[in-house]
Amino acid sequence: MATKKKQKNSNASESRSVQVVVETPGGSRNKYKLDEETGRMMLSKVMPEGMVFPYDFGFFPGTKGEDGDPFDVLILGDAPTFSGCQIDCRLIGLIRAEQKDAAGKQKRNDRLVAVAQASVLFASVNELTEIEPMLLKQVEDFFVNYQKVRDVEVKLIGRGDSHEAREKLGESIP
Repeated sequence: MATKKKQKNSNASESRSVQVVVETPGGSRNKYKLDEETGRMMLSKVMPEGMVFPYDFGFFPGTKGEDGDPFDVLILGDAPTFSGCQIDCRLIGLIRAEQKDAAGKQKRNDRLVAVAQASVLFASVNELTEIEPMLLKQVEDFFVNYQKVRDVEVKLIGRGDSHEAREKLGESIP
């Protein structure tokens, strides 16, 4: 089962739906990215054999992360969707990370984590702490290894709850 026993959530009343656009479906080796000029999805890169996105990966339209791109989000759901699919989600937390690019420049590159509102498997999950620890570790390992194959060093520096994720998302709206 994907979730731990449901815990009482003091932030449940703060929950609200957010719109996310899928760039890369779960299970894909191909990384897609929205071309803002054409409005079409473009193949951005191909990951090594055996490495795939664990869940749908997308972005929040109208936001800008520290890397200049729309803010990224991993979407926990029951099955992969498709590139360009818009999903109603609820934020459950964030994975705090710093990364060093090929030029040696250090910057934050946090990853928001959300649950698809339509999900049955994750229906009771409102906080990152309610995810099975092994599943969460595998997701974190994916983000570290996904960047490692691009010669980008990622250091995980913590996790945040749904309230912190909503604050971070709010800060990314120009």
